[in-house]
Amino acid sequence: MRRGMRWIRVVCAVAVGALLLSGCGLGATPTDTAGTEGVGPVTLVTGQDLTGYLRGRLQAWNAEHPGEKATLIQLPSAADDVRAQMISNLQAKSDRYDVLNLDVVWTAEFAASGWITPLPAGQFPLDKFLKPVVGTAMYQDKLYAVPYVTNAGLLYYRKDILAREHLAPPRTWAELRSMAKTVAPRYGLKGYAGQFSPYEGLTVNYAEAVQSAGGQILTGRRSRPAVDSPADLKALQFLVDGVKEGWIPQEALTFDEEGSRKAFQSGRYLFMRNWPYAYDLAEAKGSEVAGDIGVEALPGPDGPGAASLGGSNLAVSSYSRHQKTARELIQFLTSLDNERQVLLKGSLPPVWAQLYTDPALVRRFPYLPVLRQSILTAQPRPVTPDYDQVSLAVAATVHDAMALRQSPRAAAARLRQELSAIVRSP
Repeated sequence: MRRGMRWIRVVCAVAVGALLLSGCGLGATPTDTAGTEGVGPVTLVTGQDLTGYLRGRLQAWNAEHPGEKATLIQLPSAADDVRAQMISNLQAKSDRYDVLNLDVVWTAEFAASGWITPLPAGQFPLDKFLKPVVGTAMYQDKLYAVPYVTNAGLLYYRKDILAREHLAPPRTWAELRSMAKTVAPRYGLKGYAGQFSPYEGLTVNYAEAVQSAGGQILTGRRSRPAVDSPADLKALQFLVDGVKEGWIPQEALTFDEEGSRKAFQSGRYLFMRNWPYAYDLAEAKGSEVAGDIGVEALPGPDGPGAASLGGSNLAVSSYSRHQKTARELIQFLTSLDNERQVLLKGSLPPVWAQLYTDPALVRRFPYLPVLRQSILTAQPRPVTPDYDQVSLAVAATVHDAMALRQSPRAAAARLRQELSAIVRSP
């Protein structure tokens, strides 16, 4: 019911937004037929800029391009709301948005719908980027966006506790399970916090377990469900066993990124899976675990696992009147100097490979070498225009299994059936 109502709200927001735009005359197809080479003022639409760094970047652009000024449009922070408002604008063929800051999992949907335009790969320094991130900007072998920031899940741990026990951080599921079950209680701690509430975060955590076990949620070019394969079942069983055995506490089934971060940062957990943003916050003044945090790659069944790629890409609206300027703004924002500021000012992982070995940056962000390796071995979430519905189905079904309302095998069979009804072949 919760999943259905969430989808209904998104569809309604899209429909209402499209009607409003059309009624206001903003939905007319641009009369400028030379939009692909159009030059002039542009807008950059994004989810809420929580750190404020983007305004400074656009101010730098505007100082150099007074006739092609860029204006920042901030949408709500919730990803569903951002996606819904972008879609309502694009379905109305409005030219209000020029450059769109898209979650990496939206690239396929927006490209397949014709809302964003293919980009000339030679115009951007793609060979300087971490290789896996470039794939998130491709759809059917064409470049539809340019990687802007990236992300990969990391394992956070209490290095002070493991040091007392003379233990290295876990590199396998068995080691994580053993330490979470036996070491954590000796220090009055709980075992493992992830993002296990029924939303996109759970889809990511499940995908990481599946990938680490050598499986896939969707397989092949025709995107067939593979969730009942032996590897996928092994991954789901691992998560369910964690709840049954107590080293994944029941309260963790309500955690999103912030919930798990606050629980770990308050000193209640030995281990946490989260994105890199949590590091600076957990090390900040007032944190109960400041100075005691270690970061490692996510564990897998037999060694380091495979994280899910996160981040965002910059794309050009098909309805922009000033697409040449929009492409040049993307060039500016993804240049080496600006990518450095993405990290320094925005605390977001950059896409340029060389920044991960910069000595000054590594001193400031000690997790960079681990993050680099995690990104290089990470995998994208399912590439499909139907990703949003896929994620809703995965999160709801996996949560039922982890809440012990359904066996892993029954949950996998149910999920396969749901995904078969959702996914469109490319």
